[in-house]
Amino acid sequence: MQAVHSSPHTPPQNSVPRLMLALLLALVPGIVVYIFFFGWGVVVNITLAVVTAIICEALMLGLRRRPFKPYLLDGSAVVTAVLFALALPTLAPWWLVVVGIAFAMIIAKHLYGGLGYNPFNPAMVGYATVLIAFPREMTAWLPAGAHEVTFMDNLRFTFLSALPEGMTYDSLTMATPLDTVKTELAQDRTMEEIPVRYSGLFGGVAGRGWEWVNLMFMLGGLILIYIKVINWRIPLAVIVGLFLISTLFAIPDPDLRPSPWFHMFGGAAMLGAFFIATDPVTAATTPRGQLIYGFGIGIIIYIIRTWGGYPDGVAFAVLIMNMAVPTLDYYTQPRVYGQERK
Repeated sequence: MQAVHSSPHTPPQNSVPRLMLALLLALVPGIVVYIFFFGWGVVVNITLAVVTAIICEALMLGLRRRPFKPYLLDGSAVVTAVLFALALPTLAPWWLVVVGIAFAMIIAKHLYGGLGYNPFNPAMVGYATVLIAFPREMTAWLPAGAHEVTFMDNLRFTFLSALPEGMTYDSLTMATPLDTVKTELAQDRTMEEIPVRYSGLFGGVAGRGWEWVNLMFMLGGLILIYIKVINWRIPLAVIVGLFLISTLFAIPDPDLRPSPWFHMFGGAAMLGAFFIATDPVTAATTPRGQLIYGFGIGIIIYIIRTWGGYPDGVAFAVLIMNMAVPTLDYYTQPRVYGQERK
């Protein structure tokens, strides 16, 4: 006789490969717009990161004597690699990509026991590592619309550090809008003056190109919520937290504080809210815990952007709140049916 497992007998709607595939597909609109505005470097970074992540995953599975097929085909390594690559500047050298994603896979993921056991988001651990260790290389951003840099130019710079003829490193790269605003405000310039001085860097409400990239990532995230791949609580809480605190400081002094819309559609705000903070392994799991977790990320993003040493604080905000997850889940457990609330 064939063994029958206990109930429930309804097959689960979600599996790890299905979830990871849905995440990757939802990232596509943002990646396409990213390429349009910032060039082919994002494709180079994603390719390098994915190949390195799969190699590291296979290596660690072999060392840990785990089966290769279920883990290599679940898509988790690919998602980690893509999220990590999207956080890197488009002219990042090849070794930066390799070092960062290798650290993410080996240290942040497999050192803790692999998928399901890591307390910190691996992609953000890898990003924070290279940001701290190699700050100069992490500033190699192309300005939006730099279409004179071809795919081959990007490859030559990534692997050979060779610049296009007639261009210098300083003339080719530019600070991000978040970094520019942070630097200029520190020099007592106002939010009205900064876009005039850097007219090609800013768009309607945020950085040129960045506002469209964020819109596309938000669209992909909303689709994930609609098909029930991610829960709505964390993205909403991140957005509300960031919007409220930025509004609170911008209203009394708009000349010295960026608008809430600048924070919402600048940098990695939407990528962080919908794709990074919602990592099912490292995020809070209880309903109230998810709201507090997301709200805390939004608040910390603003604090780091405004008073911290880095222009964008998404990675550090997520990692800080990852540390709080066990406590949040412990103190926000829902009441068990049939028991009185203490």
